[in-house]
Amino acid sequence: MQNKLKIINDPVHGFIKIPHEILFDIIEHPYFQRLRRIGQTGLLNLIFPGATHTRFHHALGAMHLMFTALETLKQKGVKISEEEEKGAMLAILMHDIGHGPFSHALESMLMDDWHHENLSLLLMNKLNEKFQGQLSMAIEMFQGKYHRKFFNQLISSQLDVDRLDYLKRDSFFTGVSEGNINTQRIISMMNVCEEGELVIDAKGIYSIENFLTARMFMYWQVYYHKTSALAEFLLVKILERAKYLISQGVKLPATDNLKYFLYREKSGATDEDIERFTQLDDNDVIQAMKEWQNSEDFVLSYWCKCVIQRNLPKTIISSHPFGQEIIEEKIKKSNELFGINNGNELVHEIKRKLLPYHAEKQPIYLLHKNGRRTRLHESEDQLLSGLIVNKTTRYILMFPRDISKLDS
Repeated sequence: MQNKLKIINDPVHGFIKIPHEILFDIIEHPYFQRLRRIGQTGLLNLIFPGATHTRFHHALGAMHLMFTALETLKQKGVKISEEEEKGAMLAILMHDIGHGPFSHALESMLMDDWHHENLSLLLMNKLNEKFQGQLSMAIEMFQGKYHRKFFNQLISSQLDVDRLDYLKRDSFFTGVSEGNINTQRIISMMNVCEEGELVIDAKGIYSIENFLTARMFMYWQVYYHKTSALAEFLLVKILERAKYLISQGVKLPATDNLKYFLYREKSGATDEDIERFTQLDDNDVIQAMKEWQNSEDFVLSYWCKCVIQRNLPKTIISSHPFGQEIIEEKIKKSNELFGINNGNELVHEIKRKLLPYHAEKQPIYLLHKNGRRTRLHESEDQLLSGLIVNKTTRYILMFPRDISKLDS
C-alpha cells in the first residue's frame, strides 16, 4: 500500500502537507504533471533570470494556503467538514490544470478563445469520471455554485489564495521584493460573516492594503514591465504568423501536437482537441521557435530569433497613445533597413491597463468587532484603497532595435 500522505518541500512556504489521498492521486495524474512543463510566468525569465518556476509549483502553493486558510477559519468557529476541506483543496489544486503553454499568451491562438478556466473545468470533469465522482464538490466550488460562498471566494475573488501564492512566489523567483506579501498575516485575518461570505477582521486593513499595492507594483514592475509585455506579444505574433503561413500552404516543422493546433480550423473543442491539448507544453513552442529561426519567411524568422537569441526589439513606454506619424516613420525605416515591404509587421503599439482594486466587483469587506461590515475603500481607516480604484493605462511602442543605427 503506497503512502499518499506526503510532505513536499517548497522554497516559498516551507513544508507542504498532502492531508488527503485524493489530492495525491490528482497530483500524480498526467494532466497535473504536465504543469511541471508550463512556466508560471511565460517568458519573464528573459528579464528576470530567476523566474523559471512552474504552474506545478504554484498549484501546490495555492493548495497549501487553502489548507492554512481553512484551519484559521475553523479556529474562529467556522464549521467546515472534511468533505468541504477536501473539495476546496482539490478545486484550488486544479484551478490552473487547463493552462496552455506560456500561460495566458497563447490560449486564444491555440484554442479559439477557450479560456483556461473553461479548459480547467473540462479536465476536472474528465478526472471526476475517472475518480468516480470524488471531485463533484470541488467542481461546484470552482464554479461558484456551492451554497457556502466563502469557499468560492477563497478560490477566486480579489483576495483569494491563488493571488496570495502567485504574488509571493513570483516576487521570490523574480527577486522583486515589492511583491513579498505576508501571506500568513493576511490569512490569519480572514473570517466568515453571518451571510457566509469571506471577510477580513477590521484590524487587518493595512495588511490588505499592502497586498493590493504589492499586486499593483508587481503588475507594473514585473508582469507589465515593457520587455515582459513585449515578450508575451512576440509569442502571440509568432504563432499568428505560423498559422497564417500554414494557411498559405507553407510547410513548417513542429511537433505533432503543436502542428495539430496550427492546422486546426475554428470550432468547439472535440475530444481529440482536449487529448492533444493535454500533451502540449512550453517545450513544443520553444522547439518550434528554434527551428523557425531558419524559416524563409523574414517576419517569422526575425521574431523567433528575437526570442531565442534574446535580441529583443526596442521599446518605448508612454502614458499616451503614440501618434500615427511616429509609427509610419518606424515602418519606413524598417523597410529600408531590411530591404522589405512589410515593415508594418515589425512595428506595433501594445496597450496594458490595470485596475488594482475593483470597488464594485466582489469588493473586500472588513468585519468590525460589533459585527458591522464595511467595504474596504469606504473604511475611515483606509490609507490607499481610495487611490487604487482608478484604472491606469500604458502604451508601449516596439520596433526593430537596429533602426536607431540608421539615425547615427
